[in-house]
Amino acid sequence: MAQLFEVHPDNPQVRFLKQAAQILHSGGIAAIPTDSSYALVCHLDDKAAAETLRRIRGVDDKHHLTLLCRDLSELASYARVDNKQYRLLKSATPGAFTFILEATKEVPRRVSHPSRRTIGLRVPDHRVTQELLAIFGQPLLATTLIPPGESEPLNDAQDISARYDKLLQVIIDAGACTMEPTTVVDMTGDEPVLVRRGCGDPACVGLD
Repeated sequence: MAQLFEVHPDNPQVRFLKQAAQILHSGGIAAIPTDSSYALVCHLDDKAAAETLRRIRGVDDKHHLTLLCRDLSELASYARVDNKQYRLLKSATPGAFTFILEATKEVPRRVSHPSRRTIGLRVPDHRVTQELLAIFGQPLLATTLIPPGESEPLNDAQDISARYDKLLQVIIDAGACTMEPTTVVDMTGDEPVLVRRGCGDPACVGLD
């Protein structure tokens, strides 16, 4: 049964976030709010947790998982970017963007794309997510919480609790999120490519 923590969206109770972080460090799976929709998250280095996350989400190893980072200072450990790419990333973070980047060797092979060695990376603009990442102390592995066989992400913690109570260890309720996923931009080539239009304005990275 999942623990449901109701937190204030602008001033989240630290004690609840510390409990959530502890459960994640122990291999738990959590549903957390972001600046797009709710996301499923787990510890990056926990193989069993990553496999469980994929199973709950109903995706295989070809589906890009995303690293939720607190800021771009963590970028160099997980992705290779040049100065031009970094400037584009800086102009759009924090925000509702997922950037597909070339993964470094620090990223476990099981969580990067199996044929391309790429990883999704994003810096969310959400107070609760930012506070949780700060307490957790490292990026979280994440995927949008879209139920298998459906196309719309879930955005209400009570609905998530009703449907996933037995599969998750933590649900953080900070109120409803938007129903729109992130804008996805592929940064692995010479120029950025818009993969999916979502919450983030593509003009932030020079795309229409």
